[in-house]
Amino acid sequence: MGGISGARSYTPRGRTVRESHDERTGTARGTGRDDRASRQSGLPGRSEREERTAAARRTTGGDQRRDPRGTRSADPFRPALQVLDGGRTGAGRTGRRAAPATRATVIRTVDPSGTRAGSRGAARGGGAQDDEPTPPRRRSPRPATAGRRPVRKPRRPPLLADPRRRLRLGTVLTLTLFAVIGIRLVALQAVEAPAYAGGGVADRLSTVELPAARGAIYDRDGNPLAHSVEARYVFADPTRVKDIPATAKALSPLLGIPVSDLAERMAPRVREDGRESEFEYLARGVEIDTARKILELKLHGIGAHRDERREVPGDDLAANLIGFTSQDMVGLEGLEARYDDLLAGEDGKRVFETGAGDLSAPIPGGYSETTEAKPGSSLALTVDRDLQYRYQEILSDRMAKVNGSTGAAVVIEIPSGEILAQASHPTYNAADPDKSKPTDREDAATSFVVDPGSVHKAITFGAALQEGVITPDTTFPVENSILKGDTWFSDTHKANGRTMSLPEMMAYSSNVGTIKIADQLGKEKLYEYQQRFGLGKPTGVGMPGEAPGQLLPPSEWSGSSAGSVPIGHSVDATPLQMAAVYAAIANNGTWVQPRLVKETIDPNGKRTPTKPPVTRSVLSPENAKALRAILEAVTTEEGATGVTAAVPGYRVAGKTGTGWRLVDGKKQPGEVASFIGMAPAENPRYVIAVFAHTPGGGGGAIAGPAFRDMMGFTLRHYKVPPTGEK
Repeated sequence: MGGISGARSYTPRGRTVRESHDERTGTARGTGRDDRASRQSGLPGRSEREERTAAARRTTGGDQRRDPRGTRSADPFRPALQVLDGGRTGAGRTGRRAAPATRATVIRTVDPSGTRAGSRGAARGGGAQDDEPTPPRRRSPRPATAGRRPVRKPRRPPLLADPRRRLRLGTVLTLTLFAVIGIRLVALQAVEAPAYAGGGVADRLSTVELPAARGAIYDRDGNPLAHSVEARYVFADPTRVKDIPATAKALSPLLGIPVSDLAERMAPRVREDGRESEFEYLARGVEIDTARKILELKLHGIGAHRDERREVPGDDLAANLIGFTSQDMVGLEGLEARYDDLLAGEDGKRVFETGAGDLSAPIPGGYSETTEAKPGSSLALTVDRDLQYRYQEILSDRMAKVNGSTGAAVVIEIPSGEILAQASHPTYNAADPDKSKPTDREDAATSFVVDPGSVHKAITFGAALQEGVITPDTTFPVENSILKGDTWFSDTHKANGRTMSLPEMMAYSSNVGTIKIADQLGKEKLYEYQQRFGLGKPTGVGMPGEAPGQLLPPSEWSGSSAGSVPIGHSVDATPLQMAAVYAAIANNGTWVQPRLVKETIDPNGKRTPTKPPVTRSVLSPENAKALRAILEAVTTEEGATGVTAAVPGYRVAGKTGTGWRLVDGKKQPGEVASFIGMAPAENPRYVIAVFAHTPGGGGGAIAGPAFRDMMGFTLRHYKVPPTGEK
């Protein structure tokens, strides 16, 4: 049983019974003999199938039982298993030992029609070498036999699914899936990308300011009075600072800022838009080396970037003129404020996308836009640095000696109208303006409003000469006092009614003589010449906040105004306005608008002169010359009020004055002493005005010596030859 079952195999087309060579030989031969004997004897016998079956039973010892399906195997699933095993024999599939090579195999095949054929050797009783299949032959109908089951056709093996269809279907589904994904990716990247990217780009944008280099301010010879240098600003991102106290302690010695102040600046805070602040300045204008040391500390949330620092090489040199800027390079006072738009240029900026947190860095390929900065233009002033320094020194020394509170000195070049120096007292260090008071930073020449006093008499004399009311040879008696309205006006130098010439009246500053000349001129004409000489409105020199002064119109004169206005009272003016009056006299009667800015220089070095100054004729050259001769007596006549202003070797024409300081139209305690003069008188090159607010004292005693020192230095500085005649 075991031998036969081990030799049995199945194929998709039928089954095969493999028997051992010994068993097949005996059975086949015996069966063959019996068959032949039966056929030869012609006796009726069993069919071939019955004979073969009987022979098989005999060979196997009669133990093989017939299953309900006759000769078919008892295992109904073996055909399917055989198919899955590739059609190999049962012995090969189950791993049992195969029959020896000497054994032959008898194969019985059942075709699809149910016809069985044995091996040609089995039918003929031949040997194992004849193994060709016998062609199928027609079977005679099997007679019905009682008690036997009818032979049924073997079932066909189950049909298996075609794997190629499944493969095609899977491929189509996979390709469809990839196509859908690809199309969606293309849509996201090419069509919908701008919308998605733009939805959150505002949260990823970072902006870095690119400050424009601020233009410099030079003196007339190109020496820098104020200029910018590259620096660094140090900042903190409060959201990234991990240890505020330790960070502040590390930065304090480098920045020179108290630890408490730094800690406060680094503290987290919420901006007006509700978001946490990610940028706070810690210091501006930091030295590059200092910033490098700070970066080497690698403190969390601390960084540095390019900045600019304004430097004033002379500290207080022309500080009241130049002014200063904020840390953001915005002009706050002086020329820095007046010409801020020109000097500042246009800042640039870089806007780019950055990551968040530790990935806070520019995103490669992300949004990025850079607007280049446009440097500012520079200013070239008319100021001479050497003169400016010397004037400030002389003025400060003089103010210290007379206990003065406010002083101003201006020098104007003839005939250009250019201001060579404009000094103020007090002054301050423009490189460190925080330590100064607002009053220290005022430019006294344009903001110091005074009642000019006797220096105004030159306007009255000049207008009378121009209108023909007087001539250079005019003389008349001068009383000690004169009544105008309800006010008596007296002279300091008593004339006691004697006849005086015009030079004498000017030399001794006769109030009575001047009032009598104004009476002949008339208040309307006097008011007209005041305006033509530039009083009552700003000169337009370029300083911010220049005071316009104020004149009293004739319609508003009171009875006493006829006495006060001609001698310089009831008149508001600035030192610069009065200096421009005397510059017109020195310039042969032509008033020239004072100039402080000579030219502008663009970033490419192109120089553009400022527009020509406004000019107008006030006096004829003859009358201007005559007036200069009258004024020269002030420094030459014995006992005159201005002898202290005389410059050895040069002819000087000028006038002393004593007035009051006015603040909001109110007279202040003390007096304003002044002297305004020109030299050389025969051909003036320079006009200098000196004003000083002191507890008391006349112009000759207070301002005269300062004028002398300033004019002497100026004439020597520009190598003006001495006059050579008295």
